[in-house]
Amino acid sequence: MVQLPLILSSLRSLGHHILRCKTTLLRTPIRRMADAVDVVAVCQMTSTDDKAANMKTVSWLVERAAKLGAKMVFLPEAFDYIAKDKQQGMAMVETRTGPTLSRCAELAKQHGVWLSLGAFHEKDSSNASKMLLTHVVLNTEGDIMASYNKTHLFDVEFGGNESLKESSHLTPGSSITPPVQTPVGKVGLAICYDVRFPELSLCLRQQGAEILTYPSAFMSRTGMAHWEVLLRARAIENQCYVIGAAQTGKHNDKRQSYGRAMIVDPWGSIIASCHEGVDVCIANVDLKYLQKVRQDMPVWNHRRYDLYGDVTKCMTEPTQ
Repeated sequence: MVQLPLILSSLRSLGHHILRCKTTLLRTPIRRMADAVDVVAVCQMTSTDDKAANMKTVSWLVERAAKLGAKMVFLPEAFDYIAKDKQQGMAMVETRTGPTLSRCAELAKQHGVWLSLGAFHEKDSSNASKMLLTHVVLNTEGDIMASYNKTHLFDVEFGGNESLKESSHLTPGSSITPPVQTPVGKVGLAICYDVRFPELSLCLRQQGAEILTYPSAFMSRTGMAHWEVLLRARAIENQCYVIGAAQTGKHNDKRQSYGRAMIVDPWGSIIASCHEGVDVCIANVDLKYLQKVRQDMPVWNHRRYDLYGDVTKCMTEPTQ
């Protein structure tokens, strides 16, 4: 017979977890969370080839997130623009000293927040026919604290009009960026398609990551099937918070994105999720809770490197 104290203890634990999920999923009374120590905001938008309009949306999202008490704001992949074709995209590409990052630096200083600029299109100084997709982290002074070039390029064709070949216009990154220390924890940088490669997240976790971030522009087809599953899997196996900023809706006649930007906790629970359309939502990053999850289930200590090798020996220096 199961003892009554054990049953009551289990019920209390379950109730606490359910309550935690419900309260953090609520978006309307969210100002009550502003007293929390480490509030983060995840953003969702629909970029087009109108850079001025995109930046206007970014400005609104950052301002809104700051008013909600966020210390760090996470923007999606291609927040700067999504072009109609390669030629248009190459004509719009910028350097790190261009107007896009300059304006983002102003926003960081104006609102006193750190920014995760999910990925902007950066000129490749070594190859004029291609560009880099670069994830940049800015501090409250607008200074670049870390950057990462997308390493896994999305070359997929499903048939019909559903295809994308990033290697036709992007140069893949050649190294992993170590997690960057921020006011909300150590943040590991990745971009979109990288989420399908757990080796990268394992390397970032080994290097001390507490938050993994996957700013994305998932296709509707793949997003419906895999987006949530992949984010929750990366959170569970690494026992990290996972933040997935997202593009959503129709960008042009050829391309549309799935959306559903979200934040997942180290237990794999979705603790914040955006509505459809342009949106921002927040959640609290509780590093004490993260440590408890890791202590209660010390999977990192249980790995059998003697059987399958150590994939966490990361390449942090650029390959030649």
